[in-house]
Amino acid sequence: MKRINNFLIFTLMLLALASCSKNKTEASDLDKLRNSNNTKSYPAVQMDSMQAVNTITKQKVQELLDLSTLYLSGNRNTEIDTVIYSQMESYFHKPDTLTFKKLFRELDSLKVKTVKVNNLNVYKEFYKLDTLDYAKFNVEYFDNKNRSLGIFEKNAQYILLSTAKAKKEFKFYFLDFYSAPLKKDSTSVVVTK
Repeated sequence: MKRINNFLIFTLMLLALASCSKNKTEASDLDKLRNSNNTKSYPAVQMDSMQAVNTITKQKVQELLDLSTLYLSGNRNTEIDTVIYSQMESYFHKPDTLTFKKLFRELDSLKVKTVKVNNLNVYKEFYKLDTLDYAKFNVEYFDNKNRSLGIFEKNAQYILLSTAKAKKEFKFYFLDFYSAPLKKDSTSVVVTK
């Protein structure tokens, strides 16, 4: 009987000790969220201006192509199609009726359902006294069964316009999509005697 009592007392003490130690070690998820901040959780990512332009341009190209395939998959005469089309026009500085003609023709002829943008690089071309900004990228088209239709090299001309609100804030617009870069003058230099 004495052994049973000692065993019960020992078991109760062990349970009390175990329950006390559990409460001290683990904070609840709500307490973790309440006491956390972004500086501890997420490291700051530093990008130079070229990396930032590259990232923004890739995002804009992908969004425009996604909207294009979404627009082409619809009837093109409903209210939602009108909203999608106006959203696509907002990506361009001065959209007109020919802005999407070449893009739509290519996507329609290949029966493209989804698009993936790869290997985007931005570069500058100098034409007379102007500096023109271009993006060169690869586009992979997929059909409705998610089979690749091919990878195509494309170009887009863009512009960054300063906003009046802040000195370092810019708005991104396409000037020409699926454009060919300007051809350099092919005047050859001949040495004569």
